[in-house]
Amino acid sequence: MPRRRHLTALLFLGKYGTVIGLGLMLVGFSLAAPDAFPTQSNLVNIVNQVSTVAIISVGLTIVLIAGEFDLSIGYQASLAGVLVVGLMVNSGVPAPLAIVATLGFTALIGFVNGFIVTKFGVNALITTLGVGTFVVGINYWYSGGIPIGLGLESNFPDIAQGSILGVPNPILFMAAVSAVLWFVVNRTDLGQQLQAVGGNVEAARLSGIPVDRVKTFAFMISALCAGLTGILLASRIGSAQITGGDGYLLQAFAACFLGSAALREGEFHIVGTLIGVVLVGVAFNGLAIFGAPIYTQYLFTGALLVVSVSLSTVARRLASG
Repeated sequence: MPRRRHLTALLFLGKYGTVIGLGLMLVGFSLAAPDAFPTQSNLVNIVNQVSTVAIISVGLTIVLIAGEFDLSIGYQASLAGVLVVGLMVNSGVPAPLAIVATLGFTALIGFVNGFIVTKFGVNALITTLGVGTFVVGINYWYSGGIPIGLGLESNFPDIAQGSILGVPNPILFMAAVSAVLWFVVNRTDLGQQLQAVGGNVEAARLSGIPVDRVKTFAFMISALCAGLTGILLASRIGSAQITGGDGYLLQAFAACFLGSAALREGEFHIVGTLIGVVLVGVAFNGLAIFGAPIYTQYLFTGALLVVSVSLSTVARRLASG
């Protein structure tokens, strides 16, 4: 009986620990800073700030559901910001066309990732790290190694800085992308194939699922989300920073693994990823309110990544047991 109760407690903690932690964090920061943290403007600001992280994270979730990894997403986001601004400033391309071209180029990068992994059998970690490094080279070649600023007459910043009915546009983009990907994963045959491939690739192949096509699709979705993140980031700050999206890699992985331990036993899913993103955003916001040094965010992200992977691993073992 004691052992059974212990296992039940561990299963409960593994399944709901992330949600409980988020709730405790919200209550704790609200009590510690009642005039600053729980205000409507601050809560909207938290969601707005994490919206770009959420978009790149749900894209990564698709790859993780398919049983692969993508270490190039941060570099793709950086290149997307540089490319979309560069096309407008240096080549005079209209903003809509520049955005479409940038998303198309990032989708091509995702296709290359998927092609190398599926056709040549190269490990996804090695593939995406190598392709990501190649993307960094393209970034520096195209930008000349310096940031690209927008002209004062440009309305491109309105994409990320504007709002509809008081809701910032990045939040709307986050909600739309998350809703579409949730529907794909949970309500379509393609989503079932993604989960089957991630669960047992050989069984999926024997059952007639086009494994290579499904994995390539996952990498392309991840790349598109990274590209959209880079575009929104460049629009938000009004310029293209060469390394603007690089730091999103660890945040995205932390959110995905933390979310995999939320509500499910170690399975990657869109809702869990969003919970993980919000938890990270709440923590960063609370640390900023209390004047914590910037390095504490890196310490927190690193520790959170280790803890989230550990929770996800434990949850999977308990579920399989």
